[in-house]
Amino acid sequence: MSGSNSWSRRDVLKSSLALAGMGAAGLFPGAASALGSLKLGASDITVISDGNLMLPLSFAFPDVSQDELVALLKAEGQPTDALLPDCNITVLRRGDRVVMFDVGAGPNFMPSAGKLMDNIDAAGVSPDEVTDIVFTHAHPDHLWGLIDDFDELIFADARYHMNRIEWEYWQAEDTLEKTPDARKSFVVGARNRMAFLEDRIELFEYGAEVVPGVEAVDTAGHTPGHTSFMIHDGSNSALVVGDAITNVAVSLIHPEWPSGSDQDAEKGIATRKMLLDRLAVDGSRIIGFHMPHPGLGVIERAGPAYRFVVAR
Repeated sequence: MSGSNSWSRRDVLKSSLALAGMGAAGLFPGAASALGSLKLGASDITVISDGNLMLPLSFAFPDVSQDELVALLKAEGQPTDALLPDCNITVLRRGDRVVMFDVGAGPNFMPSAGKLMDNIDAAGVSPDEVTDIVFTHAHPDHLWGLIDDFDELIFADARYHMNRIEWEYWQAEDTLEKTPDARKSFVVGARNRMAFLEDRIELFEYGAEVVPGVEAVDTAGHTPGHTSFMIHDGSNSALVVGDAITNVAVSLIHPEWPSGSDQDAEKGIATRKMLLDRLAVDGSRIIGFHMPHPGLGVIERAGPAYRFVVAR
């Protein structure tokens, strides 16, 4: 996640280190568990914790009244000194395919995140059996876990898939120049890791079947090519949301509030409203990257707003 305000990555890291002593599990109970699972027709879905982020409120929602934001978080039973969103990595098993959606933050973004490799064994997933990596977008908490400490691909035998718009945005010559100073490290970090994929990346368009039974859904706004993925299995479906919905309280109760992590705030709002309305109508299950771990649930209407109901 990145911000459009004056907070730099260094500022966020300083705040997260200060908060680390408070214990993420105590502040955000969902962070304590490492795994979740869902049976979807003939498909098996496992959700692996990559830890959680620690974000100052003014970084996550810089253009929202902080008093209103604190009041909302307090009413919803969430911490009010920082946001502690979980990071949930989805793994789909179907036939001979093992598909992982995003690869987490790795060790160099934030000390509370990058826990995928600590938890992957408990999920019964071996890196060398992953056949496909599908990216929602290229922000640090979704991409930077691509390589290990020796600068080698962790999932060396996998095919890699990314939306063409997303790939071309981060690679464009003028992207770094046009990016605010607070986010330039995200561009450099994305390019460094994308260099490992130059000869193996498979680019797709919105609406494509990226792998069998997995449809690319247009949820641009958070980034130019941000993509969610609808997993279809017979009459069953589940949406891997990515960062189109980022906060279990704010995104659902006030989807019209601009998010500091959306690169195009207005488009992010429009996408969020569209997606919430669609999900509330069709009843598809979701796996939310930043919903309380394991992020499995459904979206329901709650008067003029929405609520996230945990899958049972």
